[in-house]
Amino acid sequence: MIEVTKLNGTKTLVNQDLIETVESNPDTVISFTTGRKIIVKESRQEVNNLVKSYRKDISVN
Repeated sequence: MIEVTKLNGTKTLVNQDLIETVESNPDTVISFTTGRKIIVKESRQEVNNLVKSYRKDISVN
């Protein structure tokens, strides 16, 4: 799971395998395969980097 920050400052963990799209217009909106969406403070690129880093970490272990 990756940690992101909602607009109200609450940190939350999301399952990166359920992410369908990440859009920035101008807020970053993460859409999940479940149909749920959340708006986060991180940029689209930051979310992308978090997912890449997580996947790299689990492939090494």
